[in-house]
Amino acid sequence: QVQVVESGGGLVQPGGSLRLSCAASGIFINIGLMAWYRQAPGKERESVARITTGNNINYADSVKGRFTISRDNAKNTVYLQMNSLKPEDTAVYYCNVVFEVTRNNYRNTWGQGTQVTVSS
Repeated sequence: QVQVVESGGGLVQPGGSLRLSCAASGIFINIGLMAWYRQAPGKERESVARITTGNNINYADSVKGRFTISRDNAKNTVYLQMNSLKPEDTAVYYCNVVFEVTRNNYRNTWGQGTQVTVSS
């Protein structure tokens, strides 16, 4: 069994910063792609940033230059540093992790989400 747990959300003023963390745990032999998604009220879930095991990184155009994704493989954790936050960044942020639970058997796992609200 595997799971991911997000933390670090909250209320911040426009222009402020937050750092989200996502800790992966359970029984597995490897972790592959780690990613952050978000879903605003009334909108579909969208990809924000993703990072591979080789540290190849992709960002949504809307967050480029403001958000930074990183991973600590020793801690099985992925981070999302969010700077220069805007009201339109308000959403529930979800972590997504691909586990290799047994050889060549992969499981795509979502966290429960953490609320980020950008408002004055």
